[in-house]
Amino acid sequence: MRLRGHTVAAAACVVLGLGLIGGAVTGSWLVGDPADAGEPGVYATAGGLWHNVPVDQLFPPTVDGQGAGPGGADRTWTRIAVAPDSGCAGAFDPLLAKALAPVGCARLLRATYTDATRSHVTTVGMLFTKADAAGMRALDTRFDREGLARRTDLMPRPYAAKGTVAAAFGDGQRASWTVSVLTDAPVVVYAVSGWADGRTVATPQSAAEATASGAGTATAQAGVGHEAKGLADRIERGLRKAAVSPSEPPS
Repeated sequence: MRLRGHTVAAAACVVLGLGLIGGAVTGSWLVGDPADAGEPGVYATAGGLWHNVPVDQLFPPTVDGQGAGPGGADRTWTRIAVAPDSGCAGAFDPLLAKALAPVGCARLLRATYTDATRSHVTTVGMLFTKADAAGMRALDTRFDREGLARRTDLMPRPYAAKGTVAAAFGDGQRASWTVSVLTDAPVVVYAVSGWADGRTVATPQSAAEATASGAGTATAQAGVGHEAKGLADRIERGLRKAAVSPSEPPS
């Protein structure tokens, strides 16, 4: 009887341990911890989300941004257009396209949103790459080491949908942007923001700089950097959630 008790206790510990490990993997994805980039199942699942998950799950019609604005103000974004899924031709400034070339382009998904006041417009995109985990880690290291995400000559381009408040949202209207290279999924998430009135922006500023404490540029003061960063962060979280619990492929 004593031996049986020890066996049951040991089995319970094993089950508890497996549960904790499973919870840790799921939790790391939800908070964006790249420590589990080597999980082949999740990595492969993430790479197929562009055709296995409905567009409303990847780009929700409405996105809540609690605390995403300047000073912790809340934001709400409404989707106004979804671009047809495509390749990457013309989606990035030439030098950014060159920087992303090593990981390849399997598919590009884009959607454009506007804020509650309809004064800002933001295109958010997901570049699904052809790279393995090592390739994504190498790209992330390069972006970090060389500060590529802050260079004004390496910006993503907006999706200006006709008949919407973003119709005049072209290259010259880009005010702020962010580019995030994921290491636990073959995906690059980005966003680029501007004003809905089509004004030209002479000196765009990266979201990292525009949202920094004490930033005093017009872009920073208007919260345009917060638009790009806040929306990109939430679309990225949705991607991670979908990778952990993907929906059934459409019939």
